[in-house]
Parts: sequence; C-alpha cells; structure tokens
Amino acid sequence: MFALAGLIFFTSFNTAKGTNIRTDSSLLKLSDLIQERSHKNGRLDESNGTLREDVEALAERDDGRTEAEDKKLAALEENAGTQKVKGKGLTVTLNDAPPNATAKLPGYPEPQPDYLVIHQQDLQAVVNALWQGGAKGIKVMDQRLISTSAVRCVGNTLILQGRVYSPPYKITAVGDPEKLQKALTASSAIQNYMVYVNVYGLGWKVEEKEAVTLPGYSGTVDLHYAKPVE
Repeated sequence: MFALAGLIFFTSFNTAKGTNIRTDSSLLKLSDLIQERSHKNGRLDESNGTLREDVEALAERDDGRTEAEDKKLAALEENAGTQKVKGKGLTVTLNDAPPNATAKLPGYPEPQPDYLVIHQQDLQAVVNALWQGGAKGIKVMDQRLISTSAVRCVGNTLILQGRVYSPPYKITAVGDPEKLQKALTASSAIQNYMVYVNVYGLGWKVEEKEAVTLPGYSGTVDLHYAKPVE
C-alpha cells in the first residue's frame, strides 16, 4: 500500500511539474475561453494603436516628405479608416426579442427560437445601408470598420476582428443623418427585419447624433489567405 501510494505521489509530481493538475470546471467552458481571448485581443488592439501613434509622432519630426505628399498620405489614411473621423451621424441599435415573445399581430405563426435573435444578415443589412447612404465612417460596437472588415455571427454572438460581442449591437455612422435615415428606410433587407420588429419584438432603435467621433482602425491591415499544399 505504501509503495503504491508513493508511486502515485511521484507520478502526480512528475505530471504536474510545478503546475496545478486539478482543473477548475469553469476553465473547461469554451465560452469562458472565447471571452478571455476576446478581452486579450482588445488589449492588444489598444496597445497596437498606442504604438502606431508613437511611430507616427516620430515620423512627423523629419520624414523627408513634401507638403503635397503629406496631404496625399492623409487622404489615403482617411479612406483606409485608420484616422479618426468626426461629424454628425446616427446610431442604430439592434437587440434580441424577449424570450417569452409571442406574435403581436394576427395571421403570423408563433415564433421559433430562430425568429427572436439578431442574425448576421441583420447587422450586415444595416452596415450596407449606411454605406449606401454616404457614411464617411462606421463602427460596430467599439471597433471601426475598414474595407476588409467582416461582420460575422456564430449563433447569437458577433465575432468582429478577433473579438466577441453579445447583443444589444450598436452601429454608429458619421454622415448626413437625413441621407442615412433614407438609406435605412429604403433597404429591402431592413424592411423585412422590421416585420419581425413589429410582430415578435426584435429591438430596433435609431438615434441621430449632432457630434460623433469614430476611432481610427488600429488593427493589422495584412491579408491572410490559404496556400495550396505543395
């Protein structure tokens, strides 16, 4: 018995190598791991943005560029979304319906679970309409969109540029509020979404803003793509 106990202790010591081999059950939850990685990505984005500002400040001391080249670079940065943009605009907020929602209007079926949550196409419809309405810049939650940004949902959670968000989803745009409102109203995809708003209670709120400031995109702009196996 003592020999067996000694063998077990030695095996545990050798396996642990100074770490805790008794894992808390919460660590096994995939959702916790995703949230932890999402927060880490957010901190890295902030750090990257700070470093980029430092590099730009150093480059402005004497980079050898002419005034015309500086103006051209500023225009490119504005179009790329890496600089802040300010002005009038509006915010659109989308939210899931209450879990106990029922059909509010006659002639419609009782809701399936799929009817009561925000989907990827709903978020994409709002983003597309705002671009169509002449938005100078858009952010989803706290992240600026650029030309390579992809609005993707897994279940009822949004994955945007390596970070995870839950509803309510807030989309903010800088531009002419009247034109942005008209573009939202004219979108056939949003008209379809409004049916679910009126029947099942999905969240929809549009607020005009007199002054909006969108952050510049601070993430990587490198493109990653698959390569064939040789």
